[in-house]
Amino acid sequence: MDKKEISRILEEIGLMLELKGENPFKIKAYVNGARIVELLEGDLKDYIKDGKIEGIKGIGKALSDKIVELYETGRLKYYEELKSSIPSGIFDIMRIPGIGPKKAKTLYEKLDIKSIGELEYACKENRLITLDGFGEKTQEKILKGIQELKKYSGLFLYSYVKPIAEEIKERLMTSSLVTKCEIAGSLRRKKEVVKDIDIIASAKEPMKLMDYFTELEQIEEVISKGETKTSVRLKAGMMMDLRVVEEEQFPYALHHFTGSKEHNTALRHRAKKMGIKINEYGLFRDDELIKCRDEKDFFNVLGLYYIPPELRENMGEIEAAEKGELPGLIEYGDIKGLLHIHTTYSDGSLSVTEMADAAKRMGFSYIGISDHSRSAFYANGLKEDDIKRQIEEIDEYNLRSKDFKILKGIESDILPDGSLDYDEDILSLFDFVIASIHSNMNMSRDKMTDRLINVLKNRYTTILGHMTARILLAREACEMDIYRIIDTAAKKNKIIEINSDPQRLDLDWRYIRYAKERGVKFAINPDAHSIEGLNNIAYGLGIARKGWLEAKDVVNCMNITELRDYFGKQKK
Repeated sequence: MDKKEISRILEEIGLMLELKGENPFKIKAYVNGARIVELLEGDLKDYIKDGKIEGIKGIGKALSDKIVELYETGRLKYYEELKSSIPSGIFDIMRIPGIGPKKAKTLYEKLDIKSIGELEYACKENRLITLDGFGEKTQEKILKGIQELKKYSGLFLYSYVKPIAEEIKERLMTSSLVTKCEIAGSLRRKKEVVKDIDIIASAKEPMKLMDYFTELEQIEEVISKGETKTSVRLKAGMMMDLRVVEEEQFPYALHHFTGSKEHNTALRHRAKKMGIKINEYGLFRDDELIKCRDEKDFFNVLGLYYIPPELRENMGEIEAAEKGELPGLIEYGDIKGLLHIHTTYSDGSLSVTEMADAAKRMGFSYIGISDHSRSAFYANGLKEDDIKRQIEEIDEYNLRSKDFKILKGIESDILPDGSLDYDEDILSLFDFVIASIHSNMNMSRDKMTDRLINVLKNRYTTILGHMTARILLAREACEMDIYRIIDTAAKKNKIIEINSDPQRLDLDWRYIRYAKERGVKFAINPDAHSIEGLNNIAYGLGIARKGWLEAKDVVNCMNITELRDYFGKQKK
């Protein structure tokens, strides 16, 4: 191991010791030792061979022994043990400008933040504003630094990529060079995490369109350029392909590049049995093009009803389309109100009235306030006096308002044994209770499953919030038997949340259809901490559609009277 690598490890040891709050003199010894080794003149082996390494000013016996061990074996037991004691994501956090070991230590100790994704989520929930040594400006700088780091990670949240793709599509559409243009790929299928952007266009003069496209300010680098396909890297960090076809080829290309690969493969097998060949340029029988005006015609030729893009994952959609059994997927206009709203009573940025008025302007007829419970100390969870004050404020609002109502709720932490965070006399005051995991997330699969099943047995649990506690691109879902939990929710008539925060989108769409088939009802909730957060509902809607949900499956498609009755029956 050379000087540079040894120096890096010594410096990292210093950082880790600072994270653990070790003696400042010990920390300084490793940091100085790193600098001394890096600046040594000549070859390190000569110092080690002659035993001169210990005699260098600033390097004592303990440090020289570790340098020799690294040089001779390429490993250091002390370093490996130290590193294993610290979550690996902490080092990523310290890559963010302005976050050193002290701040990283505070984030870990006070908020249990162990990854960049968890940090970003905490910033968006305003948890750093009141944290010692941070504040609003620091929180803004950290968010900006996170976005810079995420540019080159290779995977991106749907919510980050979608507006970028929409903006580029709009620029292409207004160019007068395009006759048709659509976003394709995983974005069109509303996948929660995407790698890149695919846009399909038709144009009479393809090269003029490609010239126009490659000059857009969003583009950082042109990778390749041709008449049918141009690949670029965007300044936002992701790759993008623009494919240009003739207008009559557009429906076939749009379907092909929307995917998924599994869906396309299954369709090709079906078409082959019918004597039809499929590719991105058309449907062919005996090498003759079968003309289709749009994707609806495309599916009809194959004896299928139109399959919405969200369902094209080869999870039974082709068989359902053949039998005419595809669901009438939920639409934005079906949603009557928004549950899971946070306010300044806990970690939201606006008051009860401000959040209600904002939702009313958006066209909804009710919201459900559900601030954090007392165990969520990091989010300023509500004490009993806070709850009573909030309930009084909500009652006063409802008396004044005829055409918009507020439901009284709480987001109660699920305690390790599966109980809720308040006694029954407090829980009985709420219209609904969202039960969520925010701590003790490393339980075994069996213990976590039992924990959630226990909370579902509680008569006051209305909705199971963000069931798996995952944070996309940051924290994996907790270990649990999801199917067993869903079965219990069905048996106990409990609602499962589709948390619409773009970093959660939990429950995962791959489990939603299973729950639907067992009669479970869902709540598509924005988990909003601000007015901007209310718009999260669109992301949850996409996940609900991917899970085959219809309006009848979602409780916040009920009007306020129906929903109150439903909640009341649940308690009984």
